[in-house]
Amino acid sequence: MTVDATTEVSAAAYTIPTEVPEADGTFAWESTTMVLVQASAGDHCGIGWTYGPAAAADLVRGQLSDIAVGRSAMDVAGTFMAMVRAIRNVGRSGIGGQAISAIDTALWDLKARLLGLPLHRLLGNVHSAIPIYGSGGFTNHDQSRMVRQLNHWTNGLGARAVKIKIAESSGARVDRDLDRMRSARETIGPDVDLMVDANGGYQRKQAIRVMRDAADLNVAWFEEPVSSDDVDGLRSVRDAVDADVTAGEYGYDVYYFRRLCEARAVDCLQVDASRCGGVTGWLSAAAVAGSYGLDISGHCAPYLHRHAAAATPNVRHLEWFHDHARIERMSFDGADQPIDGMLHTDTGRTGNGLAFRAPDMERYRVR
Repeated sequence: MTVDATTEVSAAAYTIPTEVPEADGTFAWESTTMVLVQASAGDHCGIGWTYGPAAAADLVRGQLSDIAVGRSAMDVAGTFMAMVRAIRNVGRSGIGGQAISAIDTALWDLKARLLGLPLHRLLGNVHSAIPIYGSGGFTNHDQSRMVRQLNHWTNGLGARAVKIKIAESSGARVDRDLDRMRSARETIGPDVDLMVDANGGYQRKQAIRVMRDAADLNVAWFEEPVSSDDVDGLRSVRDAVDADVTAGEYGYDVYYFRRLCEARAVDCLQVDASRCGGVTGWLSAAAVAGSYGLDISGHCAPYLHRHAAAATPNVRHLEWFHDHARIERMSFDGADQPIDGMLHTDTGRTGNGLAFRAPDMERYRVR
């Protein structure tokens, strides 16, 4: 065993209740589960995580941890490929991809800590800070709660873009969608970008009609106007509306991202490192998008993406998703607040700059 060999990989799941029930156009929830992976070598420990069922932790412990243990912590790419091969019969999507993503991010963090470097320096820094956009505005919340969120993002954090959920009840409440969009625009004023996320809740022409009816609101970003599986539908909406059409958050491998780009289905590719294969998968997706002249945007989990985004030339911004930003600031020391709408990387700490607050989070641990 080499001196820098990974000696242990552990996983645990934590289920954290929402402040109040939340919903988007096609789903509702009252809690979020974070699966945390810790990878150790000597006195150093790297951390990574994903958001998904607790079963992802079982997969880490039962099938994937032994692949990383004993390998050099310097050889993250080799471990990544070995894990992909190992889950052939499990499947790359779903918990398979989530488990690999959590381990990969932990291993990159461990490697940076062993080398005494911040992760963005190890990867090759491009940006000293990354813009965030505020994200929430859940469909089941009343106007006053939405307005408070919008004001917190713009006035409190300095965000220059905000996103709300629409397509309530799978597109059955377009009247309320438009009312909430108008209220959001009135709240943020003309100089902040208004972004909307339908979570695949509309049909193709319905999505186009909604944007036509909201033409005076200058919507900048239309996320998953139709199901992200409907690549032709995404392209048809993209061709018909002024807002940037986006998707990609459910991508688990590089081939998925290539299909979206080849189809000219999106104006900006969303990438989620907690699903797509961690930092290794993120870098591959960014390269694919760049070859088509597209930016990428980090989906949710802002602190998971912070350093990888800083090393990505074609990153547009990170999603300051209400649930994940709250959970990550609860879970980790070093989760610094954005300043003037920017999430900074130069913290003076090695790795991803975070330390898990195990005692504080123990009450949420899934037994």
